[in-house]
Amino acid sequence: MDASSSDSKYHVVLFPFMSKGHTIPLLHLARLLLRRPNFIVTVFTTSGNHSFIANSLSDTTAFIIDLPFPQNVPQIPAGVESTDKLPSMSLFAPFALSTKLMQPDFEKAIETLPRVNFMVSDGFLWWTLDSAIKFGFPRLVSFGMSIYSSCLSKVVVEHRLLFGPESDDELITLPQFPWIKVTRNDFGSTFRDSEPSGPHFEFNIATITAAINSYGTIINSFYELEATFADYWNKENGNKTWFVGPLCLADAPRVEHEPRKKPTWIKWLDQKLEQGMSVLYVAFGSQVDISPQQLKEIAIGLKKSKVNFLWVMRAKDPEYGDESELEERIGDRGIIVREWVDQREILIHQSVNGFLSHCGWNSVLESICAGVPILAWPMMADQPLNARMVVEEIKVGLRVETCNGSVRGFVKWEGLKKMVKELMEGETGKQVRKNAEEYGEIAKKAMEEGSGSSWRNLDELVDGLCNPRNT
Repeated sequence: MDASSSDSKYHVVLFPFMSKGHTIPLLHLARLLLRRPNFIVTVFTTSGNHSFIANSLSDTTAFIIDLPFPQNVPQIPAGVESTDKLPSMSLFAPFALSTKLMQPDFEKAIETLPRVNFMVSDGFLWWTLDSAIKFGFPRLVSFGMSIYSSCLSKVVVEHRLLFGPESDDELITLPQFPWIKVTRNDFGSTFRDSEPSGPHFEFNIATITAAINSYGTIINSFYELEATFADYWNKENGNKTWFVGPLCLADAPRVEHEPRKKPTWIKWLDQKLEQGMSVLYVAFGSQVDISPQQLKEIAIGLKKSKVNFLWVMRAKDPEYGDESELEERIGDRGIIVREWVDQREILIHQSVNGFLSHCGWNSVLESICAGVPILAWPMMADQPLNARMVVEEIKVGLRVETCNGSVRGFVKWEGLKKMVKELMEGETGKQVRKNAEEYGEIAKKAMEEGSGSSWRNLDELVDGLCNPRNT
């Protein structure tokens, strides 16, 4: 980077964690910052993640700096530089903890850059706070979670609510939010262990401690979606939050300068639209391992529901036993894709009227912004809490039925078929679709340049950090 080009400009460093779900929102944030005058944005990543980031930001002026990813990390296969390439998510803790080995190279690179006004780094990169303190600039945190899930997690930890119930599925009322009931199964193992220890616990403590001591937290959401929980969090915590989303709306549909060959799945959706048919979009993210038995039940349930569906599977998902036979049986009513797709492009397609989702926070926001209701099937991390928010709090979706009623239970094809049909054709489905459309309009207003609540929040944050004399 040419330091002379930085005269009278504000310089922001972004450092996403090595996971697409964590990276994408910060790339959207880069666009938002670059739409403001006199801003330079530098994004840090690794060589293994460079192409994804470079392709995403190819039409911007953002700078990208690659750092070497740690080598010879115990349990982590050579060449793995992102969580979606891990053989199992059980290796997440050693992978995440190993990123601290990047700190010396990160600080050497910072020394060569123009003065940094502030940094936004992923909450999982806790050690970047030490670097920010060393070089004298503020660090903001991005966890990529809803404030709803953060509030619920805070309450159950502070009041030790998960250690009283005898069953993992017993409902627990939250004293601060008495209309909300959760179960132990809504939380990860480190929350449920009365005496947690080990690498994952050490990692959690490091990230939480660093977040508390950082300047504040960027929230990829909009105030109007979770106002009650935003107010609670800012009242109960010294660490302020800024709602600057939904960040997916920062990346407006791009003008194609050359005719683009449409992906086969978009052509298929176009065909369904011409036929006047609605489509269920099915995707469970890039992290979740689904058993062959569960995949089989999904396939049967979708087939027997007789809805049109577009099912995106990971390339490394186990092959459904008779997948080719399944595709022959369903004819042109369903399509299975094993490639990386532009999820937002699918969700905004006029033929898509439902989303069977794991309820990762990015997916929830993208679905809301598109006005598409969700059939919630949470799998891990904050997803069970996101599902509660979707179904019980803002009522933009329904929940799959597990065979034993547990949040983490197995889903048989009969239960899936029932809820797919209800979402796509039932009266309850119509109501949650209406709610999703209404929240989608509010989301767009929140991101309107100059006037939206999220736009103004980011303006306030940026002005306070870059022009402190004005605050």
